[in-house]
Amino acid sequence: MHLLIIFAALTVACWFRCSWTDFQGSWAERWRRALFFFLFPPLLLFMTAIALLCMGPQGKMGGLQTGCFGYVVALSCLGFFAILCLKRAWQGWRSVKSTRSCPLVNIASKQVRLLNTGVLFAGQIGFWQPELVLSQGLLQILSPAHLETVLAHEQGHYYYRDTFWFFWLGWVRSCTVCLPNTEALWQELLVLRELRADAHAALQVDPLLLAESLVLVVSTPPVSPEICCAALASNSAERLEQRIEALLGQPEPISEFNTQFWNRFLLALLPLLTVIFHS
Repeated sequence: MHLLIIFAALTVACWFRCSWTDFQGSWAERWRRALFFFLFPPLLLFMTAIALLCMGPQGKMGGLQTGCFGYVVALSCLGFFAILCLKRAWQGWRSVKSTRSCPLVNIASKQVRLLNTGVLFAGQIGFWQPELVLSQGLLQILSPAHLETVLAHEQGHYYYRDTFWFFWLGWVRSCTVCLPNTEALWQELLVLRELRADAHAALQVDPLLLAESLVLVVSTPPVSPEICCAALASNSAERLEQRIEALLGQPEPISEFNTQFWNRFLLALLPLLTVIFHS
């Protein structure tokens, strides 16, 4: 019976992911839609594994005897997910430690870490309280006006705590890489993250100057770590045109917290109800 529950959860998760299609709309609508399709199937699988763990290896359910194999599968999956989380935390900590070895300087009344490389790089590196990292090449190439737009963009990442939230989203991605459309949804979330930071910066600086800064930075090879980093050029090589069009077009209003959107995730808790039918 446990195996039947696992198979049902996997079927629903795969069907749900396969039903995702690219959506053309405002970045706020795209963000909510992509986040729901990205998070709901893994959350459903996590809750199923937790429900089986609560049931235990023995017992009956719906008049059928339950064995220990499904329990072992659920326990193994949760253990594997925990190991992946620890691995990402270790890699993220190494990135932060490497960043803190860079000298701390004052630029435009902000404290930043100076990266000793000629590559153009700007990014927030860390967890909840990331540090701004700029490369020497960026300071040499960009004018003060363009540098101001870069700082405004990175302030957007800091405002939304992108390094922290995308650490966990990246963990979910690594846990469910075998599900359909995982990579496509991940890339969609990355570009929407950048569009959101661009929109935040456009409220403070000239969008045209920010677009020019994007073109300059994207022309160089990326040097940013994948974990605990939100960089100006993240994912922009693939969808640079989309970001520039958004900057030069009509600015979109910043969306507020949507309770109805988050309420839909409660459906992923349904597997926990199966525990009451187990004896």
